[in-house]
Amino acid sequence: MSTADSTAFDPLMLGRRALLHAGLVLPFATVLPRPQAHAATATSSVDAMLATPWQARLHPADYLVSEKLDGVRALWDGSTLRFRSGRPIAAPAWFLASLPAISLDGELWAGWRSFDALSGAVRKDVPVDAEWRTLRYMVFDLPHDRRPFAQRASYLADLLAATAQPWLQAVAQTTVPDAAALQARLKKVVAGGGEGLVLHRADALWMPGRSEALRKLKVQSDEEGTVLAHVAGRGKYQGRMGALLLQTPDGQRFALGTGFSDADRANPPAVGSVVTYRYRDRTVTGLPKFASFLRVRAAE
Repeated sequence: MSTADSTAFDPLMLGRRALLHAGLVLPFATVLPRPQAHAATATSSVDAMLATPWQARLHPADYLVSEKLDGVRALWDGSTLRFRSGRPIAAPAWFLASLPAISLDGELWAGWRSFDALSGAVRKDVPVDAEWRTLRYMVFDLPHDRRPFAQRASYLADLLAATAQPWLQAVAQTTVPDAAALQARLKKVVAGGGEGLVLHRADALWMPGRSEALRKLKVQSDEEGTVLAHVAGRGKYQGRMGALLLQTPDGQRFALGTGFSDADRANPPAVGSVVTYRYRDRTVTGLPKFASFLRVRAAE
């Protein structure tokens, strides 16, 4: 994570007409099921601070900036490592033994463009030691700590550096003076294989849930939606799934019809599952524009 260009930081229902216009048909008898809750397997979800999209009206100088890692969110409560859903992560004993006895929030990460291998490794009931040796726990916050983020970040960097474990690292936090510098930083991260940036107000106190003090900036935004139904394909997609009818986080519905492989269309994500899609912009009604399927969120 280069900081050469930065200053290092110190101390719906969707109408049938619209579906037909998109070249898709929803069988007349199809009944759209209610979205299913994506609940944790063993316990309720754990507290986590969640990001909202960056807005151009904001001032980058008020934030600490880090690279947005395409990893698996992992929260440590001092004794157990968990997914955001609350389900324990089966990590090797040596990995857990070096974690400090305080709460940590971060990402398990295996490097750029390695998400599928990472996801497979950390979701096994019995960890494979050789796979975990290739991972890093990249920590970016201290849940429940009462200090402003700038102070939390400084303390966290010193704390993890003292462990002298190469796989346990604090995510580098830097500053940028203005919007032009922020865009330059974004372009450099994306060119290097990264997916975007995270901006956290330096004066923000920790709080659980979606927060306007924590922002994400990407070349293409992404979002998760719940699969309500499979829309039958037409033309070359006859006999296969043509699109997914999704419900967005704010309750709107739309048909997602691009980004799928032939295998995806033959065996589409199940009704009730949660999928991630990328999009470039939003319509005046708030629906994602130019949306494209990315992946199914793994059950946790």
